[in-house]
Amino acid sequence: MARTFQENRREFLRELGIGAAALPFILNLPGLGFANQSERKRRLVVMFSPNGVIPSAFWPDEEGSSFQLKESLKPLEPFKNKTLILHGLCDKLRGDGDNHMRGMGCLLTGIELFPGNIQGGSDTPAGWAKGISIDQEIRNHLQRGSSTRTRFGSLEFGVMVPDRADTWSRMVYAGPNKPIAPIDDPYQMFSKLYGRMKDRESLKSILDDLQEDLKKVRSAVGTDDRHLLDEHATFVREMEQELKEQKNETLDHPVPELESGVRHANEQMPKLSRMQIDLMVGAFAGDFARVATLQFTNSVGQARMKWVGVDESHHELSHHPDSNQKSQESLTKINKWYCEQLAYLAKRLAETPEPGGPGSLLDNTTIVWTNELGKGNSHTLDDIPFVLVGGGLGFSMGRSLKLKKIPHNRLLLALAHGMGHHIETFGNPDHCSGGALVL
Repeated sequence: MARTFQENRREFLRELGIGAAALPFILNLPGLGFANQSERKRRLVVMFSPNGVIPSAFWPDEEGSSFQLKESLKPLEPFKNKTLILHGLCDKLRGDGDNHMRGMGCLLTGIELFPGNIQGGSDTPAGWAKGISIDQEIRNHLQRGSSTRTRFGSLEFGVMVPDRADTWSRMVYAGPNKPIAPIDDPYQMFSKLYGRMKDRESLKSILDDLQEDLKKVRSAVGTDDRHLLDEHATFVREMEQELKEQKNETLDHPVPELESGVRHANEQMPKLSRMQIDLMVGAFAGDFARVATLQFTNSVGQARMKWVGVDESHHELSHHPDSNQKSQESLTKINKWYCEQLAYLAKRLAETPEPGGPGSLLDNTTIVWTNELGKGNSHTLDDIPFVLVGGGLGFSMGRSLKLKKIPHNRLLLALAHGMGHHIETFGNPDHCSGGALVL
């Protein structure tokens, strides 16, 4: 490079004469030394889908590395050697709330719900969770270190999440009684990431205003940095075009069968999913955050997935008995579609090179796909689905494990340890005996 970038960020920006709006495009250029390049980056994504699974179509029969993917998990075939399937993890937390509420509110917090006035379908009413969620615990740990701190720390994505705030619709917590709402509108997420959009009706190109600044940056950095800068700018331009096309389509109000307040139309769910995933991958490539969540609908989610041939509400279907073969087939299709979203995220990460390092984003990212219930019609909190994909945490992948009713708190601990945060307990310490799972 023509110059040494040992100055701090402010001096570099001032000397080049560029504005703060260019920051999202330059903070992860390895040659500038702004981002940590001394050790491998590690990233964590938690993806949620609701209402349990059909065990016979989900869990492999085999244990170990020689296993076959059942129908619900077939989309992961290209990533089988990067997949870890954990059967036998249980949400042991009890107390206030019904199982949908505890399943959601305790899923990432590992601790009970406060007493409250939100009445579930059964049992006692409840409030919010009593503690921080593991993603935010890890986020805070990373933000404390100068070498792991990022612009946002974490990003919370949603797809068709209700506007209302209750225990069924929130899984991320900044602390006791502090739920964090996911952003389920790609326009809002785009604005958060790049900070230049006013609203959907006045969508204006971010890059048009930044062309001169980006030219200055390109002239001051090396070839590798220029290539990365161009890739990121191309992604933003493509996403802007996608949003413009989306704006010109008719976005209906929620269909009558869904909960009031759900954004967009039920039929837009596949497109919204893809856009949110693309934004997440772009944010990781720009090193905006190293922790993210992706929440599809909510506990008791009522999506109607007509695009896979299912007209009935997901939650209503999940209550049907095992003897109803048609419902079993429909629920398998639903979970397979969610798995396709997981596979798409893995694919996008795998095809995106790791900036400033070897391999791909997937090599340095672990995705955890989970659910609030093990099985919908029984509302069990045993055998909660946990499927991991990617190489971010150093776990031994390409395996199917059958555990013996292990509290899921021990997996939450393992996620923290994999991200370099070596805490001894998380959530309710009574369920942390034995420490972090060794994976």
